[in-house]
Amino acid sequence: MKKKIKREPVDIAANIIVTFFAILNLFPLYWLFTSSLKNSADVVKMPPDWIPKSPTFSNYIDVFQNQPALRWAFNSIVVSLVATIGVIIVSSLAAYAFSKLEFKGKNIIFLMLISSLMIPKEVMIVPLYRIIQNFNMANKLSGMIWPNVATAFGVFMLKGFFDTIHNSLREAAIIDGASEFQIFYKIMLPVVKPGIGALFILNFVQVWNDYLWQLVVGQEKSAKTLMVGIATLMQDLNPNFAYKMAGATVAAIPMLLMFIFFQQYFTRGITIGSVKE
Repeated sequence: MKKKIKREPVDIAANIIVTFFAILNLFPLYWLFTSSLKNSADVVKMPPDWIPKSPTFSNYIDVFQNQPALRWAFNSIVVSLVATIGVIIVSSLAAYAFSKLEFKGKNIIFLMLISSLMIPKEVMIVPLYRIIQNFNMANKLSGMIWPNVATAFGVFMLKGFFDTIHNSLREAAIIDGASEFQIFYKIMLPVVKPGIGALFILNFVQVWNDYLWQLVVGQEKSAKTLMVGIATLMQDLNPNFAYKMAGATVAAIPMLLMFIFFQQYFTRGITIGSVKE
């Protein structure tokens, strides 16, 4: 009972600090959304109106009527979803091999793979784009998808999850006559589902926000993704700041929904993969 009394002031102080930083981090989102409900003059007004006096959704209507925002959103969803599914397939197969199989040069190959994480993607933009051009995938969604399918981070992350599975489980399956693919698909893969869920969220967000590569590949208006398309609104000479805020809000909403609905799977996946048995 005494311990509980002693900890109460600490808990209250911790809750106050966490609440303060939560509000601090949420404020930019609040300002973004409320600014999108104003007219352009009210956005830059000083002192600012913290709550819109005459909120309107006309900026959102203009974004979808005057710009192919639905097409941009469709492109972003297709690119992010297909690339992420490809990453999960490739990374899970490679991570299983590095974790459970024995072959020559395994440690050296894995070290080289992980070392590639130190190379910035910007360094590879030009050669990657030349390859995409040679395969006639410029201004196509496939050109945005394929370079994002194989990632060293996905292999590194899922290998940590496969390492937590005791080898006796695989050995028992071999004794029962299961093939290597059956062991991977029916036994190992269900165990590492939390890791796959965490990788899905992380990679989906990364591809969704991959502005530079999508800008380089998708030059035509119909091939743009939502992030690139909204950025073109920001470069417009017409200083309609509320209109631009509405576009930025549209681009941010899918990621917010992703974290809200899948937060528990993301947290569980990260914590399980951090401990090796």
